Amino acid sequence: MNSQLNFTVAERFLRYVTIDTQSDGESPTCPSTEKQKNLGRLLVEELLAIGLTDAEIDENGYVYATIPATSDKDNISVLCFCSHMDTSPDCSGENVKPLVHKNYQGQDLVLPDDNSIVLKMAEHPDLKNQIGNDVITASGTTLLGADNKAGLAEIMDAAYQLINHPEIKHGKIRILFTPDEEIGRGVDKADLKKLGADVGYTMDGESAGHFENETFSADGAKLIINGISSHPGFAKGNMQSAIKIAGKIIAALPHELSPEGTEGMEGFVHPVSVSGHAEQAVIDFIIRDFEDEKLVDYANVIRSIANGVIKSFPGTTFDLQVKEQYRNMKKVLDQHPKITEYGLEAIKRAGLKPELKSIRGGTDGSRLSFMGLPCPNIFAGEHAFHGKQEWVSIQDMQKAVEVILNLAEVWEENS
Repeated sequence: MNSQLNFTVAERFLRYVTIDTQSDGESPTCPSTEKQKNLGRLLVEELLAIGLTDAEIDENGYVYATIPATSDKDNISVLCFCSHMDTSPDCSGENVKPLVHKNYQGQDLVLPDDNSIVLKMAEHPDLKNQIGNDVITASGTTLLGADNKAGLAEIMDAAYQLINHPEIKHGKIRILFTPDEEIGRGVDKADLKKLGADVGYTMDGESAGHFENETFSADGAKLIINGISSHPGFAKGNMQSAIKIAGKIIAALPHELSPEGTEGMEGFVHPVSVSGHAEQAVIDFIIRDFEDEKLVDYANVIRSIANGVIKSFPGTTFDLQVKEQYRNMKKVLDQHPKITEYGLEAIKRAGLKPELKSIRGGTDGSRLSFMGLPCPNIFAGEHAFHGKQEWVSIQDMQKAVEVILNLAEVWEENS
């Protein structure tokens, strides 16, 4: 791709992050928070202004749009580029004040609204690759929202470039922006028939050059502990507190199976919430590994620990309920090697070193792949997700835009 690009990605990103789109796992609605539609509506307005005449947001907050083909070839796979609009419930996304640190030279970045929030190169190794670049952070009291508004801005800028550079030959391209990815419901109501795509790419990854074709497989587990309640003044010999049983079970979980005790390709068991009272307590777990079979083993670890603890509390019982969340997309993507091959080529054409990676997590692409839309993940430049130290660089986002454009060309060339 030789076109001279007038990038709009930074301006778009700085606009999008100021809109609060935090999702809520406790809400039963879709989207889980109505405010996500505020961004969705803005994106539709901008897509229409770019020239994507069919851009729309549906009642569930999903945004769809089409970039018409510029190639005469009629056998090009329909590509979909996907990002999510919500930000994590883990950290406030309200009143985000993005700051651009121009021409970064390796210094500590002290965030002005809370001087205790400091980005140090020693703690953020990829900052070593940002010397001379323009780094964007929040101001210290909120997350930034680069996860995944960097991806949104990159796809939006790519759409702008493709409309304004018809000399870039490509097939039909579909855009999908989803709500509620951060709470695991990002594609619950995505209409793949309406989308009509053959191949998908999520723009939701980390360092420039990374291409991810493998995710965790994931289950959720709910441990319900039934204790025995009595008046605390007359509890001796009678009360068996479900809360205390829950505490002993959590304390007995092995460190080597915890998120803080694992890395690389190692899976984990992680209690994410505890609620209850003396009569009944509930522990919610997430269970993760790259191999599906190990999820069963990890559930049995919880069951075995619960059995061992509860023996000391006569008359009490427990129930463990396990529910599938998503599966490792590599099983699907290995059946379609061109999708990964073309992705790595697009990164190489952007002047980057392609790196094939596994995600210690999941994306919308995990579930989309098993719904019939094979969908790996491409870097968006996001770093330090879900916290006040989150950051992205303008130059990495621009490279991601180039990768999208290159991908469109590579698929056209090979059709």
